[in-house]
Amino acid sequence: MPTESHANFAPVAEQLDLITKGAAEIIPPVASTAPEALAARLEESRRSGVPLRIKAGFDPTAPDLHLGHTVLMRKLKHFQQLGHTVIFLIGDSTALIGDPTGKNQTRKPLSREEIDRNAETYKDQVFKILDRDKTEVRYNSEWLDKLGYAGMVRLAARFTVSQMLEREDFHKRFQDEQPIHVHELLYPMAQGYDSVALECDVELGGTDQKFNLMRGRDLQRDAGQKPQIILMTPILEGLDGLQKMSKSLNNAIGIQEPAAEMYGKLMSISDDLMWRYWTFLTDLPQSRIDAMRAEVLAEKLHPMQAKKNLAQAITADFHGASAAAGAAADWATQFQQKGVAENVERIAVALAEVAVMGGFDLDRAKRDLNHPAFVDVARLLVRLGIKESRRAAETQVQTAGVFLDGEKTFEKFFELASRPRELTVRCGRQTRIAVIR
Repeated sequence: MPTESHANFAPVAEQLDLITKGAAEIIPPVASTAPEALAARLEESRRSGVPLRIKAGFDPTAPDLHLGHTVLMRKLKHFQQLGHTVIFLIGDSTALIGDPTGKNQTRKPLSREEIDRNAETYKDQVFKILDRDKTEVRYNSEWLDKLGYAGMVRLAARFTVSQMLEREDFHKRFQDEQPIHVHELLYPMAQGYDSVALECDVELGGTDQKFNLMRGRDLQRDAGQKPQIILMTPILEGLDGLQKMSKSLNNAIGIQEPAAEMYGKLMSISDDLMWRYWTFLTDLPQSRIDAMRAEVLAEKLHPMQAKKNLAQAITADFHGASAAAGAAADWATQFQQKGVAENVERIAVALAEVAVMGGFDLDRAKRDLNHPAFVDVARLLVRLGIKESRRAAETQVQTAGVFLDGEKTFEKFFELASRPRELTVRCGRQTRIAVIR
């Protein structure tokens, strides 16, 4: 084994600048002096020349991924860039259980055929971020399916029911007298055993996964291994900046969406959310992101330009630099044709926030993007921050009118023929672009 290989790895402080970017919690803490802490483990790796083994698991429960799913994948990429071994773990066996995290009821089980089909699409998509040649792709059926009845009993014997009920969602379901099926209790154990089988140094996961991630440390101690370090990232907000990114909430950006659509959606996020996306969805070290934000605060860099740079960087990751540049040019042309300045604030708006409460089927309109929907113009003015109250907004519409996509209207309601729809709203000197989904 090599003894002096410092040249193979960046200095520990430089590695931590990239690794800890966007981390919500690291166990043990980075400042810890424990021999198993991240800085100590990185220094040991640098001294020995042996890369750390980093793992993140993904259950193939759906065929396509959105940017929220890529937060952990990008963190894997950061470790990969630094020379460590990354393991993209496909939870084909745990998917048979279904991760109960955050659920108030048992997940619908998937068939093995559905899981295998989804797993293949995951592999196609993940290599838009990770280096295919440097990524270790594993399936947890390799070891979980071999445990057998006796092995699963031995695994289950290491935990108690009261310990499982410490999990927040299990505890809440128990208190609410909602059913908890026995197979769901196996999920944290199975995930923990993955870390033993792979001899992980670090496991990545969302903050909602903390209970499961800690079970890996427990089982590694029992197996005589050095307990893994846990690095957790927050749940990424969607386009609305409020709720987690989810296709079911219509606030997601799919990684297979066309370049122009991806770029346009990214340009619709708020300035505050932009900085979170810079942190979680790009490879820039946090120190450089902080420096860029300081430039914006000092008015040396326009926030619109910072957002354009973000949209182009993310779009290029999934579609290439040429397609990203084309999407940026198309977006700029759209604004020129509308006679609207590019730096006009674009705000993502959910249909339910501005829809007319009666007169059409809101549930159907939210499900079917081709179903006509009617927007309450006064509600829209309030949502966009143009007017402070519903009464002031209604007075504006009735007496002075509002320009919608360049045409003046005094109507209370506006019909959306299709969605997603970018609607330019001008009232006096104030202009906003509502991106309605």
